[in-house]
Amino acid sequence: MRILIFFLIGLLTISCADQNKNTENPEQAYQIIPKPMSLVGSKGSFLVNGNTYISNPEALRTEAEYLSEMLGSAIGTQLPMESSKTGEGGITLKLDGNIENEEGYELVVEYNSITISGKTAKGVFYGIQTLRQLMPPTIESGRRLESELSVPAVVIKDEPRFAYRGMMLDVSRHFFPVSFVKKYIDLIALHKMNTLHWHLTEDQAWRIEIKKYPRLTKVGAYRNGTIIGHHPGTANDQEVYGGFYTQEDVKDIVAYAAKQHVTIIPEIEMPGHGAAAIAAYPYLSCFPEEPTTVFNDMMSNKSRELQKSGIHKIVQETWGVMDDVFCGGKESTFEFLQDVLDEVIPLFPSKYVHIGGDESPKAHWERCPNCQNRIKKENLSDEHELQSYFVQRMEKYINGKGKQIIGWDEILEGGLAPNATVMSWRGEKGGIEAAKQHHDVIMTPTTYNYFDYYQSEDTENEPLAIGGFLPLEKVYSYNPIPKELDADEQKFVLGAQGNVWTEYMKTEDQVEYMTFPRMTALSEVVWSPQESRSWEDFKGRLEHLAKRYDVLDIDYATHFLEKK
Repeated sequence: MRILIFFLIGLLTISCADQNKNTENPEQAYQIIPKPMSLVGSKGSFLVNGNTYISNPEALRTEAEYLSEMLGSAIGTQLPMESSKTGEGGITLKLDGNIENEEGYELVVEYNSITISGKTAKGVFYGIQTLRQLMPPTIESGRRLESELSVPAVVIKDEPRFAYRGMMLDVSRHFFPVSFVKKYIDLIALHKMNTLHWHLTEDQAWRIEIKKYPRLTKVGAYRNGTIIGHHPGTANDQEVYGGFYTQEDVKDIVAYAAKQHVTIIPEIEMPGHGAAAIAAYPYLSCFPEEPTTVFNDMMSNKSRELQKSGIHKIVQETWGVMDDVFCGGKESTFEFLQDVLDEVIPLFPSKYVHIGGDESPKAHWERCPNCQNRIKKENLSDEHELQSYFVQRMEKYINGKGKQIIGWDEILEGGLAPNATVMSWRGEKGGIEAAKQHHDVIMTPTTYNYFDYYQSEDTENEPLAIGGFLPLEKVYSYNPIPKELDADEQKFVLGAQGNVWTEYMKTEDQVEYMTFPRMTALSEVVWSPQESRSWEDFKGRLEHLAKRYDVLDIDYATHFLEKK
């Protein structure tokens, strides 16, 4: 009798396996973004249920825990991690030295097993992200859905086109809580992007705690009002606005990102865009006794009263480019910035520190005795070379800490710092020039990568934006390799980045709306082979991914759904 029972159980198992194995998988089962380098669909599917286990080496424990939590929440039970178990019914994570690309992976789904291989843990993680997209969008709800999930059989071999795949988030113009920064990181990871450029300081706020300089957050993290409407504004809202991240917050966010293989690059702006720091410590200005000025008379009543009482410097309440920049002629300026970096650098494992370098007017330097003395002492020809001196001096200090700098393309002016990476935003000209000088380049031109631009020409029915028009299709059309570069020079283009400047994004929903699905398009630009990309094909897959966005409660623009 016992033999008969075992025979019947075995027959049932074989029957179920054969049924899965012989099921055709429709084309829509493989709607993955960014598009994999190679995908071969197959018959059948693997069922994830309470009997499924995860096999992994200790080096992939973090990835196994991530996968177990993701699948466990969907089927109502955590999947056990059994490092020594192999065979049918399991999901195996493994490292494979034969995979050439550091971020490459292979995903094999068969009716009785799933194997995800990567050269590194990062590659395995990206394989998990692809597996995630092969499952129903409803798994994103974080709630139990049913007792098992079906994964279509497939063999995928994949690797990224570019090493740098980034998104920038400006938290200085408008502040966003730790929870939202983590959600932003989640979405970066879902798209197999690997870098968050965190814009932490500006004229309108200083957002990171520096213990040696407490006034940076006590004063610099808050403005006394904000202009209403588009610059130059129609009025001031007269409301104190601000917030900042403690160093413990930063550690928490950095650790969270690391688990998803997202590197965070901090940006500390210099020598321009420093009005918030100057409001906290006026000696950083060329002219500490001169009142802060703005482009219009929209200053808040509270700031006017402060200036009448003798407090000359205020945090800016309007947008734009300000003449009051860090003084390039004072040693105290460099001492301050070095002290700041001494606290910032240990918080971020990234090999890069972004120092800004953009939009730094020279009007104050031109009439500043300290700056003119510096120009004479260092045998500089003009204020542009003073900026180059400023950047190169800070680069040398940062290099001494084991880090490298990134700067906006203005750092080319007056001579490029020896080891600097250029982030080309004013078109591609700066990036082309830097690559021809054999400097690393990250492409982020306004014409393709500025997600604060309008997504529709019907601006009356769009959220207020800085201007411009950047539709999804144009983002998708971008090729980060300029035709002006030869094969050797092309190697210096590390990748591309989307920028989310938040002057006109007051809420989390607004950030999401302006970012998505343009981030989605950019993710395929920087991951997938140029020759395999097709707008019509992408748009079809995007409609599928949008269902996942719905479950994730992302506020995204839906123009791509409109039929032309």
